[in-house]
Amino acid sequence: MLGLEIVVVLAAIFLGARLGGIGIGYAGGLGVLVLCLFFGLKPGSIPIDVILIIMSVIAAIAAMQIAGGLDYMVKIAEDILRKNPKHITYLAPAVTYFMTLLAGTGHTAYSTLPVIAEVAKEQGVRPSRPLGIAVVASQIAITASPISAAVVFFSGILEPLGVGYLELLAIVIPTTFAACMITAFFSNFMGKDLKDDPVYKERLEKGLIKLRGESNIEIKKGAKLSVAIFCVTIFAVVTYATLISKKVGIIVDPALPRNEAIMVFMLACATLITLLCKIDTGKIISASTFKSGMSACICVLGVAWLGTTFVEAHIDGIKTIASDLLNDYPWMLAVTLFFASMLLYSQGATTKALMPAALALGVDPVTAIASFAAVSALFVLPTYPTLLAAVEMDDTGSTRIGKLVFNHPFMIPGIIAIALSVVFGFIVGGMLL
Repeated sequence: MLGLEIVVVLAAIFLGARLGGIGIGYAGGLGVLVLCLFFGLKPGSIPIDVILIIMSVIAAIAAMQIAGGLDYMVKIAEDILRKNPKHITYLAPAVTYFMTLLAGTGHTAYSTLPVIAEVAKEQGVRPSRPLGIAVVASQIAITASPISAAVVFFSGILEPLGVGYLELLAIVIPTTFAACMITAFFSNFMGKDLKDDPVYKERLEKGLIKLRGESNIEIKKGAKLSVAIFCVTIFAVVTYATLISKKVGIIVDPALPRNEAIMVFMLACATLITLLCKIDTGKIISASTFKSGMSACICVLGVAWLGTTFVEAHIDGIKTIASDLLNDYPWMLAVTLFFASMLLYSQGATTKALMPAALALGVDPVTAIASFAAVSALFVLPTYPTLLAAVEMDDTGSTRIGKLVFNHPFMIPGIIAIALSVVFGFIVGGMLL
């Protein structure tokens, strides 16, 4: 029966990957249905907190987008990239990393990818080099964002083990950023130079490649204010989470627990942006960030629920088999998270489905934190939206998916960046904890 249950889980995940987008959430729900009705498993815990945090953050970001805040951020990013075009391979991942770090979602990368592709092309740099590491950096930064659902959930289950919210951020932010920057160095040597690429030469001869030049983004009146409100809210979230932490202990009995605080802070942020920037609330639900965020909620609901249903039903057996293995080879947790996230398609879903089980097995906090970046292996299957967007926006043809499916320009940078993040995590985590 166990073998058949595994087949059901994998079949649901592969079906979801084939459907694409929100379809992986649908297929996850189908998998839960089959496991419960035909195999008698009890439904696992639903990732309610993760979903609600995503919804709240996306509500604020969508309001900021309608106010013109995202356009303003993109304009700043474009100015940075165009003022230092020769360093595009380093600046591109830095820009996407910090935009994701700030916003708590990698979907902000969409708006900067065309700029990265254009600047690289203008400089004669193979666009796949900066685009590859930029997409990877936007995914890894989720595990360092103070307001991402994955980080908030993970910090919540680490607190009983004596690791505070700020301690987690103090480890994951420098380690993941350093890993991305070092990977950017290696990216400079990946693939043929643009002028030697046969696909580029062919497309150039056919007149399929054009230089668009600097984009003309009109900055709305309330754009800067909306970004300021959002940044102040993030600072308030981090400050409040610090004050209520058991280690700091300034607020001993908080009226608002951390998860609920993040939700209400973000909704309050959206309210202030709506009022002070005078935006039409009817337009918020049509914003691209709102649509992608709500799609992410369905995906997390389906696949994380599928994962917890299976894991919770067999937790005793998993403990028996995995505890000795993880004690002898702690880095195997990172490998497990890597392959799980590759299939579950979400950092939040992977963290929710596997991290509680890992900690229940007796995995120490340093190992768990060091392995955390491995939940970002969403680049392995070339079907993730930001990955596909990067391929679509590079008209030189250098950012392409190979015939073997897995031989694409995101694979090697992604593996290197995650491996370095894990190594650095063990080093820094061992020093701080």
